[in-house]
Amino acid sequence: QVQLVESGGGLVQAGGSLRLSCAASGRTLSSYVMGWFRQAPGKEREFVAGITRRSGSRWYADSVKGRFTISRDNAKNMAYLQMNSLNSEDTAVYYCAADTGNRSGAYQPEAYDYWGQGTQVTVSS
Repeated sequence: QVQLVESGGGLVQAGGSLRLSCAASGRTLSSYVMGWFRQAPGKEREFVAGITRRSGSRWYADSVKGRFTISRDNAKNMAYLQMNSLNSEDTAVYYCAADTGNRSGAYQPEAYDYWGQGTQVTVSS
C-alpha cells in the first residue's frame, strides 16, 4: 500500500503559476499510474491529468490542456503537476491518486486506488 502526500498549494493571482508535488511512501511509485484530480466547493471531484508508470503516456482534461503539465520522478518517488496561466476556475482542492492498474487514459476517480489528503489552490482574480 502506498501513502500519498500533496504539497505546493497556496494563493496565487490569476495568470500565475504553481507546482504541486505528490510524495509517495510505503511502496515505490513506479508501481502505479498516477493522476491528479481536483474538487471545487459544491462540485464533484474531476480529473485533471494522468501519467503512466514510466511517463510514456500523459493525458489531460480539456480544461487544463496546454496550461498544466504532469510529470513524475520515480527515483525520488515523486509526482508533480505544473500549473501555468491559472484562472479562478482552477480554484479547488487538488489530490494526487495512484492506480494499481497498468493502463493509460483512466479519468474516472473510481479507477484510482489510493489518494492523498489534498492541497488547496486558490486563484484570485
